[in-house]
Amino acid sequence: MRRLPLPDGLVEQARAYAEGRATPAEPRDAATVVLLRDGDDGPEVYLLRRQASMAFAAGMCVFPGGGVDPRDFDHSVAWAGPSPAEWAARLGCDEAMARALVCSAVRETFEESGVLLAGPSADSVVADTTGADWESDRVALESRELSFTSFLADRGLVLRSDLLGVWAGWLTPVFEPRRYRTWFFVAVLPEGQVTRDVSSESASVTWLPAKQAVELVEAGEMLMLPPTYLTCLDVAEYAATADVLAEAAGRTVEMFMPEIVEEGEGFVLSTPTHYVGLLEARR
Repeated sequence: MRRLPLPDGLVEQARAYAEGRATPAEPRDAATVVLLRDGDDGPEVYLLRRQASMAFAAGMCVFPGGGVDPRDFDHSVAWAGPSPAEWAARLGCDEAMARALVCSAVRETFEESGVLLAGPSADSVVADTTGADWESDRVALESRELSFTSFLADRGLVLRSDLLGVWAGWLTPVFEPRRYRTWFFVAVLPEGQVTRDVSSESASVTWLPAKQAVELVEAGEMLMLPPTYLTCLDVAEYAATADVLAEAAGRTVEMFMPEIVEEGEGFVLSTPTHYVGLLEARR
C-alpha cells in the first residue's frame, strides 16, 4: 500500500483519459464517517469489510458511508450545531450541498453501524439504538422507504452536526469506471451507544486501533483503498479521540484527485502533501 508500482494496463488506461481518448464517468457525491473510540493503543476505528459481490471496492475494509440521497437536501430537517452555511465554508461547497453531506454522513452512519448522531435536544444524544423499533426504522432508511427527515421528526430528534468533524476530501481518479466525490468526516462513538453488524453491504465489521489497521494493510492481511489507508495512518498519529476532534476543528476540505505520476522506473498514484511525510516515515 505504501506507493506500490502500478500495472502497465492501468497506466495506459489513465493515458487514454488524459489524451481525451476516453470519457471520465461523472462522480457521485458521497460522505463517509471515521467512527472513533479511545483504546489502550490510541484511537480505534470502526471498519466494515464490503461484500465480495459489491460492484465498488469489493472485499475492501471501509468506513461507514455512502452516496448522498436527494432527500438529504431537505431544508426542513431538524438541526442542531453549526449551520449549513458554516459547514459550507469548511467543506468547500455551497450551503445546500453542505446540508445534504452532513445529513448523509449521519444517516449512513446509522444505516451501516446502528450509531445515531442525534438527540432529543441540542445538548443531548440518543443513548441506545439497539431495540427492535430502532432496527425497523434503520431498515426502512436503508431501503429508502423512510426519509431521514421523517425519521427524526417522528422520534422528536434533532441532527447533532456538532458531533461531526471535518477531515478530508477525495475524488476518484478519472480512469475509474465508478467515481465518487467523497467528503470524510470524523465522529466519536456517543456514550451509551454500541456499534452493531447491521449493514447489508458488509461481510463483517470490527473495531481496530488505527495503528493496527495500518499494519494489517501493509502486511497484506487487510485490503483498503488508498484514502482509507491514509486516513488510518493519519488518525494513528494522535494519542486520543479528543486530539483527533481538536485537529478536525481546524480543517477545511480541499478535494484531492489522485493522478498517475512517474517515480523511478515505474508509476504510482500521487498523494496529498499532508501524507507524504507519514508515508516516508514508514519506508
